[in-house]
Amino acid sequence: MHAIICGAGITGLALANRLSTLGHDVTVLERSPAPRAQGYMIDFFGPGYDAIRAMGLLPALEEVAYHVDEAVFVDEQGRRRGAIGISEFASGDLASVMRPDLERVLREHLPAGADLRYGATLTAVTPLRTGTRVTPADDVRGGPVDGVRVGLADGSVLEADLLIGADGIHSAVRRLVFGPEDSYLRFLGFHTAAYSFDAPGIHDAVGGRFCMTDTIGSQFGFYALRDGRVASFAVHRTPDPTMPADLQAAIKSAYAGLGWVVPEALAHCPGDEDIYYDQVAQIVMPRWSSGRVVLAGDACGAVSLLAGQGASLGIAGAYVLADKLTNAPTIEDALREYEQVWRPVVEEKQKTGRSAARWFLPGSRTELVARRLLLRVLRTPGLRSLLPAAIGGKPTTLIHDLEPAR
Repeated sequence: MHAIICGAGITGLALANRLSTLGHDVTVLERSPAPRAQGYMIDFFGPGYDAIRAMGLLPALEEVAYHVDEAVFVDEQGRRRGAIGISEFASGDLASVMRPDLERVLREHLPAGADLRYGATLTAVTPLRTGTRVTPADDVRGGPVDGVRVGLADGSVLEADLLIGADGIHSAVRRLVFGPEDSYLRFLGFHTAAYSFDAPGIHDAVGGRFCMTDTIGSQFGFYALRDGRVASFAVHRTPDPTMPADLQAAIKSAYAGLGWVVPEALAHCPGDEDIYYDQVAQIVMPRWSSGRVVLAGDACGAVSLLAGQGASLGIAGAYVLADKLTNAPTIEDALREYEQVWRPVVEEKQKTGRSAARWFLPGSRTELVARRLLLRVLRTPGLRSLLPAAIGGKPTTLIHDLEPAR
């Protein structure tokens, strides 16, 4: 089988790695001219961690991982107001890792046969039908679909047995094949931003913790990186899903009222090209495939940062899809089985994310106090075991349960 994967992010690279390892021909198309440096720290656990282990990449992950002690909420003077032990997020193994570092691990361990192309922008998707694979006309009708043709912005055309859209929450494949983004995007009422900067004082204040402001309506968090820089992560409430034209100005405006070290962090906010910024949203779709086109990761089932585990679900979903494409009798059977087993996992995590909005970022003084009390209660010995389910939802053993691929 020859698969074209659109998107060289975490899900796309995991798919390319797994499919190529299992003997399939893989072409990865990424519209960015080079790997993206923007990103934030991920608390990586759950089924994706199991998949990374099964793929033999755990040692490489450990080389770039951070083992943060706890997430701490601090007030305007930096005083501790609440905390969660990072290890309490999950019932199993956990590592914190910068998103670009996780992508680099997956990219650097691609099998030699995988064809990774940057600066490749998808512009058209056409189904190929039986008997039309050599010099097909785009208006051919009739006959079962047995492949797909994709057109690129540079005028080139590629054909394959399967197109996989792993190109994120704003997927071009989804737009071209399934329709406008507005039909599937569920905005959750937040915007998020992240950037890294040099600030020795903030680096020392954060230490081995993830520190977040204990605030209402907007929240800024910080990790200390091993190279001396600080990685920031911010989220604020807004009823408007529209992306701002000037990211730097929008960030400085949204978080201007926060105390502690936030004013210094805002002074270090870089230009738009070095900022990660997006809506906080989910993608909800009635189906994940059409003919020989299928979606994976955030393209079909974004859970949002409120649910966490987006990277974990992307990698694990890629592992499941690769397994089905290798072991099912036909590609159509594989796509059907993939959605049958993986959709319930994604939908459960989406539900967890929607219910987590209030405690993740309080919208009122009452909710702020309630979060402090909740964290205190959940850290008592008798209730501590409830934290993983409260934060991450139900665990899944699906990766362990898969039969070895041929």
